[in-house]
Amino acid sequence: MNKLMTLGGAIAIAIGLTACATGAQGAPSPEPAAVELPPTTGVFDYQLGGAYDELDLGDGPVEIDVVVRDATAQPLSGAYSVCYVNGFQTQPGEADFWLDHEDLLLHDGSGELVIDPEWPDEYVLDPSTSAQRDGILDVIGPVIDGCAQSGFDAVEIDNLDTWTRFAEIDEAGAHALASAYVDRAHGAGMAIAQKNAAEITTLAHDELGFDFAVTEECGVWNECAAYTGVYGDHVLQIEYPGALAEENMTFADACAQSDRAPLTILRDLDLVAAGTAGYVYEAC
Repeated sequence: MNKLMTLGGAIAIAIGLTACATGAQGAPSPEPAAVELPPTTGVFDYQLGGAYDELDLGDGPVEIDVVVRDATAQPLSGAYSVCYVNGFQTQPGEADFWLDHEDLLLHDGSGELVIDPEWPDEYVLDPSTSAQRDGILDVIGPVIDGCAQSGFDAVEIDNLDTWTRFAEIDEAGAHALASAYVDRAHGAGMAIAQKNAAEITTLAHDELGFDFAVTEECGVWNECAAYTGVYGDHVLQIEYPGALAEENMTFADACAQSDRAPLTILRDLDLVAAGTAGYVYEAC
């Protein structure tokens, strides 16, 4: 599940850089240098709803060691910074752009465009054919490149699991696009995170090439071992108050799970900036 932010600015950059993009089925990327994985200790934050540079945990401000920010934001100086990119669905505010590329969007059996029911302002991308994957990568690839050029250490590709939620998507095509994103990130010198999709962690790591994982609500769904069993301590875990409450759990319960990630936090669902109404942050 993706979280809120729009990549409108990043898409604008991508349009200008499309001519430089490498197609998903093009020549293989050169062997990348070893990428840097995120720290497994320190202070972690998930900042898609607004960027801020310090956390106040009650004893005054503390520095952040690992942070995820939207591709339209800047990395945090001194921190391991992960760039959020929605690689399998569109983002709010991008409808007009993607409607000009309707062949890259998923259609149902009646020929109607498919919209994510949980995020009704997002169309679903369709990576089922090589031509569609090339077209999608022509847009998203330069966004990944832009993350590297801005100074991010890694990229998080959201909605990897769309093929599990929309039967019209070809599973192999979705995996091929994910692999192309991995190659693009590695070619730009960045690590890349698997986002959610607990059912394919081994495949995502061993075959598609993802380096670490970002998981939402694995504590609620009792599936953290699916991530930590494959990626070890290199997992960034986010829990949300509403989902915990629905399962009669507390954040302390999630923290007590033996298979949780070392860097586990509680954030508000809207991921608003510190100091904003509704802001929530706790860490195990």
